[in-house]
Amino acid sequence: MTALRTKDLSGHLTDRDIRILEDLENHRLLTTRQVQRLHFPAQPLGPHTTTSSGTRGTTRVLTRLEGLGTIRRLARRIGGTKHGSSVTIWQLGASGERFLRQRAGRATRKYYEEPRLPFIEHTLAVADVAVALIEQANASHFELLDLQPEPSCWRTFTGPGGTVTSLNPDLFVVTADPSTETHSFVEVDCETEHGPDIRRKCSTYQQYFHTGAEQQARGLFPAVVWIVPTTRRANALQDVIRGDQTLNPSLFWVITTEQTLGQLAPYGASTT
Repeated sequence: MTALRTKDLSGHLTDRDIRILEDLENHRLLTTRQVQRLHFPAQPLGPHTTTSSGTRGTTRVLTRLEGLGTIRRLARRIGGTKHGSSVTIWQLGASGERFLRQRAGRATRKYYEEPRLPFIEHTLAVADVAVALIEQANASHFELLDLQPEPSCWRTFTGPGGTVTSLNPDLFVVTADPSTETHSFVEVDCETEHGPDIRRKCSTYQQYFHTGAEQQARGLFPAVVWIVPTTRRANALQDVIRGDQTLNPSLFWVITTEQTLGQLAPYGASTT
């Protein structure tokens, strides 16, 4: 099926199709498995008896959406120890971008190109955090009150000397149980940032903390949570933060991927 004009697309898209397009717009990239976890879960959360049947259903829908021109698969596939066998990665296609833009009444067009490997790996790692939170919240382990991917979670403030400064977290998350809320700025580290970059970003968070803007809006300053792949990397980041005498270490948490849900939603949910 060839790509359709925007006005013709609505008759070919289900509500779930539109939610998939919106997720690709929000998260920029998703694997087939991540789409399956979000929209084709196995019982008891969904209609599929097994994960395999959910994956088959996911593949059929994604292939149909690809035929409509609403999504596209990246030429690059990722495999290896972190991803198992080679996986297909999806992003919003031209027709999908146009459909969502006109549906929302936006004038500015977004362009989607084939990204480079570091961007792909980091974007999928951030999406994994978001998917795990949504998945566990849907299973009623906790409430997910807010989940803002970038750029929605970015903050702009006036820094030292009156300069306009941008703070760019990967995610902003608020989870809750009946008695507690947990607010977090999330930084997902793929071992690509060097010590000076870590210190610079932590310093920007600390500058934002001192403005009091977040505390005035929310009554607290969210924890700044660095999620790293290994204990060795966690120790290295902690050394960087503690080694800088200008930083307040109490603002920052450094955890491994396995500790993600225990930190962002500490209500007895399982780990990722």
